[in-house]
Amino acid sequence: MGASKSDQFSKKHNQMANVLKALAHPARVAIVEYLLSVDACICGDIVNELPLAQPTISRHLKELKQAGLIQGEIQGTAICYCLNPKTVQMLIEYFDHMHKRLLKLKTCC
Repeated sequence: MGASKSDQFSKKHNQMANVLKALAHPARVAIVEYLLSVDACICGDIVNELPLAQPTISRHLKELKQAGLIQGEIQGTAICYCLNPKTVQMLIEYFDHMHKRLLKLKTCC
């Protein structure tokens, strides 16, 4: 496999690619949707909501956290996760910009 060329792109491009890559799994989309439906949650709550084993969910939470989509806070023996508003705002702005550009196009292929 060839060497990565991500260093040839801007920090913003790489950050957006990492966030979108983290969202490119149905379990992670389900986790994000669950976090949207509650104020905050403990990892055990997510295990009760999804048809996956706890270690699998932990791995997906780690991916989402590394991408900056979620943030976690230790509360006792559990970690309470919630969405990262800054990253969600970045996604909103990205797709809003894309939508506005598409509306301005006069032709579509």
